[in-house]
Amino acid sequence: MITIGIDPGIATTGYGIVREEADGRLVALAHGAIETPKGEALPRRLQMLQRQLEALIATWQPKEAAVEELFFATNAKTAMIVGQARGVVLLTLCNAQIEVHEYTPLQVKQAVSGYGQADKRQMKEMVRLLLDLPAIPKPDDAADALAIAVTHLQGRRWVKLNV
Repeated sequence: MITIGIDPGIATTGYGIVREEADGRLVALAHGAIETPKGEALPRRLQMLQRQLEALIATWQPKEAAVEELFFATNAKTAMIVGQARGVVLLTLCNAQIEVHEYTPLQVKQAVSGYGQADKRQMKEMVRLLLDLPAIPKPDDAADALAIAVTHLQGRRWVKLNV
């Protein structure tokens, strides 16, 4: 099964495409970031995000998606703009008839590292190890998106074992 993990943002939206093999291994097929230019108007940036996400979906044909939930303690303006980008992501996935699952940063840290207070460096190294990658994925948004996909796929395994 192919899953797309997404770390939403307006300037940079990370993505990670992960396939679960029949033997349970997780394989990273692709990762990267969708970037939108700061000088563009917000509606245009949201459109760019939608179109690039649609292209990824067409290329990889994921069956499920894992999207990070928003968590902001300050800066309401930034939270609102990122929320709009997240809305575009969710709508695009739903329009493509992809099942969407959402995870908090804490859930991702616990699933990937086993520790809810893991730092960025620990998380990136765990993603590298879990996906047997030669190097830590870059940019950070892509590593985060891969972690979100891993969280979902590991959660699916746990549910299968306990059914």
